[in-house]
Amino acid sequence: MESEILRQIGTISRSLDSISNVEFAQFDLAKGQYLYLSRIKENPGIIQHRLSELLCVDKSTANRAINKLEEKGLITKKDDLVNKKEKHLFITQKGEEIYPVIIRENEYSTKVATENIS
Repeated sequence: MESEILRQIGTISRSLDSISNVEFAQFDLAKGQYLYLSRIKENPGIIQHRLSELLCVDKSTANRAINKLEEKGLITKKDDLVNKKEKHLFITQKGEEIYPVIIRENEYSTKVATENIS
């Protein structure tokens, strides 16, 4: 029973990844970058360490994704007033413009990926 549930979870995860990669290519978002953008939008001013915890990724993986999003003009980094090593992350106007599409596509993808699960 547990192995079947885990297998279905894996199938859902792979399906969502595949669908998302196609849907978000129009915004030049590589694999999983939409998740970073969404979490930054939902948690304005979040620091990288906390974001990596939220997404269950290591710091270097988070750093690469964050830098790419910044290069694309979707997020900005602002220095912490006390700890200069920490950067607070915020979504830009460009990021704000595509966020509703990301949410809509994510909801659709979830529906499609889970419609045959009972």
